Amino acid sequence: MATETKLRNPLILQRADPWITRHTDGFYYFTASVPEYDRIEIRRSPSIPGLASATPATVWRRHSSGPLSANIWAPELHYIEGKWYLYFAAARSADTVEGLFDHRMYVLENASANPLEGSWVEKGQLVTGWESFSLDATRFEHRGVQYLVWAQKDPAIPGHSNLYIAPLKNPWTLGGEQVLLTRPEFEWETAGFLVNEGPAVLKRNGRIFITYSGSATDHRYCMGMLHADENGSLLDPSSWTKSPAPVFSTDEEAGQYGPGHNSFTVAEDGTDLLVYHARNYKEIQGDPLYDPNRHTRVQPFVWNADGMPVFGTPVPDGDGS
Repeated sequence: MATETKLRNPLILQRADPWITRHTDGFYYFTASVPEYDRIEIRRSPSIPGLASATPATVWRRHSSGPLSANIWAPELHYIEGKWYLYFAAARSADTVEGLFDHRMYVLENASANPLEGSWVEKGQLVTGWESFSLDATRFEHRGVQYLVWAQKDPAIPGHSNLYIAPLKNPWTLGGEQVLLTRPEFEWETAGFLVNEGPAVLKRNGRIFITYSGSATDHRYCMGMLHADENGSLLDPSSWTKSPAPVFSTDEEAGQYGPGHNSFTVAEDGTDLLVYHARNYKEIQGDPLYDPNRHTRVQPFVWNADGMPVFGTPVPDGDGS
């Protein structure tokens, strides 16, 4: 019999861009950006609350120089055809050119049953149609096809990043042309920076949902959403509908600011859970990217009569369910 998961927020301190996945071995696996941006950690637990005290294993560290030597961001752990894969972004340096970092997307592979063990092999850069700022790769399977969704700068489009989708030939190689899904256009996507990033995929009720984050990484950061009919062509931009308003955003009354870069998982009792980061204060000294206090948070969400997810508002500290 499934047991109810009691959540307390924040779940894990100083871990941004959180990713939690429940595997068939009964464990929950967690990875996220660390404040030092210098390594990739994985921790696991048979319960979500247990992730808070689980010992993290450092499975990969940045190189001393070159394209994998700086700003290791937003790792995601995926299990594909019997092997584990880590998607992440890395840069040559922490410098920016015309407001953009130099990130590209990379893939690691591990054939071990437990991804905290064994060897992680560098499969190289995940090459797209442009050599430009790119990050936040996620993948999903639908009707036998593997898809990649990610954020990238199109040199011909003003702004910092848009969202794209493409089929995968294998976990580290695109198998077709990339297609633009969304670009920043609304005020809530263009506050401070023109950003669409951090996609996460949810399949339910005959639809494919993609949530994403927009605007600067301070209190203005928030989540938007796309959805498509599961019978439609996912590579046709007209198949996707974009929500005109954010679906999850700052709640000053709750004391939660800049929620975003989410993922999805399920509790032990089957409850749908939203995983995200947020700060519990508004004013930030210096660049928000180097403020370490984007904490990992988890809370349930529900579905309305039309089959759409309703995320509500960020819960206050101490209460996650």
